[in-house]
Amino acid sequence: MSNVQSELPVLIAGGGIGGLAAALALVRRGFKVQVFEQAAEIGEIGAGIQLGPNAFHAFDALGVGDKARGRAVYTDHIVMHDAIDGYQVGKIETGEAFRARFGNPYAVIHRVDVHKSLLEGAVETGKVEFFTSTHINQIEQDEANHTVTAIDQNGKRWVGQALIGADGGKSVVRAQYVNDPPRVTGHVVYRAVVDKADFPEDLRWNAASLWAGPKCHLVHYPLRGGEQYNVVVTFHSRQQETWGVTDGSKEEVESYFQGISPQARQLIELPKTWKRWATADREPIGTWVFGRATLLGDAAHPTTQYMAQGACMAMEDAVTLGEALRVNNNHWEKALALYQQSRVTRTARIVLSGREMGRLYHAAGVERLVRNSLWKGRSQERFYDAMEWLYGWNVKNCLSI
Repeated sequence: MSNVQSELPVLIAGGGIGGLAAALALVRRGFKVQVFEQAAEIGEIGAGIQLGPNAFHAFDALGVGDKARGRAVYTDHIVMHDAIDGYQVGKIETGEAFRARFGNPYAVIHRVDVHKSLLEGAVETGKVEFFTSTHINQIEQDEANHTVTAIDQNGKRWVGQALIGADGGKSVVRAQYVNDPPRVTGHVVYRAVVDKADFPEDLRWNAASLWAGPKCHLVHYPLRGGEQYNVVVTFHSRQQETWGVTDGSKEEVESYFQGISPQARQLIELPKTWKRWATADREPIGTWVFGRATLLGDAAHPTTQYMAQGACMAMEDAVTLGEALRVNNNHWEKALALYQQSRVTRTARIVLSGREMGRLYHAAGVERLVRNSLWKGRSQERFYDAMEWLYGWNVKNCLSI
């Protein structure tokens, strides 16, 4: 049974951003797709995320560029201030010169709106089946017949010609084939969305804004046409953390932000409710492909939030997988090898850079002074040059990066 002739679907474990992006990429290569989501409905949680130009290149390649663009807020700049004294550490203009350099804008968007754009695109194809309340527990492969079988929590067996493990940072597919431990960072992230009417006027900037403090930082930016604002605070926990999401408390947040300037401190007084994420990543791995099963998105390269690239990398993965299949005429073994080769180093750089960026944001003492001096006098072109490796990605070069 050849790859091209097979009528079996491609199985995707996970209906999040990575899973839906993969579904769109595969449908564009002529495959039927089945998506398995453990939640009761296909949806997304979370708050705002940032989208670099690479994300818009991915949206376009997946056929949902217009949908995503209509839901995004386009920033004028990215700015970092020192949270103690308000000093402007660095400012990157994201207007016309930025767009001319990278071919797309910088934007901020609600995570739900990214998911919605991908989901609408997948549904419109008519070639993606969704199965909710379905948790894939185990994978089996039949090399002779070139099939993969996913077994769900009820013992039901789903047979496909390949399987994409897009089941998140706590991936069951990764656990079966790699079984490596997470690296719990000890950094806790609180996220909330605040209505414009409740947001301080002196912080209503059309920018992705970060306030860097000792062992903590704060982030804010507009969402949904400026009618809401995303608020994120991060700190080094005093206790032993377990990777996961819980409800948060304002009292805990306030206890970690002593000594912060009044302007930045306004942010932690705003939310009525918080969601609390104890964060983790994993050590980068060089093997993502296991027969006809492969990893994608957070299942392949779970990372901290400091590079603001988690969703972007998942969509890049999906586009690259589709391109690898295209240049190999849908031959799975060759395509998966090329996909892995094209993605491992780039995504590992994101994971490792995220760790270093966290250190930079949370610098204290003399290290803070060094951080504040790093970009003095830097031109916008020099900022753009430093970002070329990240934002220069597109569908035309995705197999060569």
